[in-house]
This record gives sequence, structure tokens and C-alpha cells, in this order.
Amino acid sequence: MLNKAIGMVEYQTVSSGITATDLMIKTANIEILQSSVVCPGKYITIVGGELSAITAAIDAAKVQLGDKLVDSFVLGNPHADIFPAIYGGAPVENAKALGVLESFSAAAVIVAADTAAKTSDVSLIELRIARGMAGKSYMLLTGDVAAVSAAIEAARVKIGGEGLLLDSSVIPNPDKSLWGCII
Repeated sequence: MLNKAIGMVEYQTVSSGITATDLMIKTANIEILQSSVVCPGKYITIVGGELSAITAAIDAAKVQLGDKLVDSFVLGNPHADIFPAIYGGAPVENAKALGVLESFSAAAVIVAADTAAKTSDVSLIELRIARGMAGKSYMLLTGDVAAVSAAIEAARVKIGGEGLLLDSSVIPNPDKSLWGCII
């Protein structure tokens, strides 16, 4: 992806989410990467573009519709693994350990995934963003046990202080049949 930044807003209602998306488009030169309803009837919009434009757009939405905002973020130079993981899952090759982290918000899991991927040599596999999970989200990543442990711990610290961490685990050498069940 050629954009230098991504940002996201997560709203309690569809109407506030669509209104915020329109406001963001009118505020700055951004690209809508995803704009949709997620469980349980929340609305998310992920945008890409230059960092200053993303910041301006997200700030405008937060100010105008902050009373309905669940969560948001702006990430400069997001890790390249973020996008394949959001849009369908990345292939698993030579997996030695599986890291799982679950959050209370859609935005928090993307921030956690970016932190994890930048912390150590891991590969993001999937980011499940509030689809079929009552608004919760999770990430899956793989690498060697030490790298996965460090990545999960960094992600826990990043979102745990905000009260958005639900649970996490590191599974050394997961059984091969497990991969087919979870991806």
C-alpha cells in the first residue's frame, strides 16, 4: 500500500458512522479503505493517505461525533502485514508458534497487530474485526516462540492500559490440524 498512514473510527451506531465518514471525506484528502457495519450494529471506517490528512479527518470525526465514538486510531507507517491480515488472512508457512490476542474494540486490535508486527519477527495471519463476535476482535500471528511471545506481550502492554485487552495466548508448536480449524 502506498499510503503513509491509516486511521480508523469505530462508532456505536450506523448513522453516526456514516455521518462521520462523510465528514472525514469532506475534511481531508483521504482514501476510504473500508466502511461497513460490524457486529453488533457498530460502524467502522478505515482510511488511508498522508499522515496529516488522516489525522485531520479522524480529529474532525472525533470532535463532531465524539459522543457516539467507541474507539479510533491513527497509525503512521503501518506494518505491511496489516492489510493482508485484514482482508482475508495470510498464508501460514513454517509456523512454530501461534499468538492470539483478543480485544474489546475493532480499532484496538489493529493497533495491537501493528505493535506486535513491529516488535519482533512475526507474521500476521488474520485480523478478525468485529465480524460475528459481538463487537470483539482478534488477531492471529506466527513465528518462533520467543518472537511470538515478545510480540504478544508488546501488544498486551499497548492496548491493556486502555482497558481494551480481553485475553491472549501463545501456543508453542500448535498441532497441524489446528491451523485448518482457525483459518
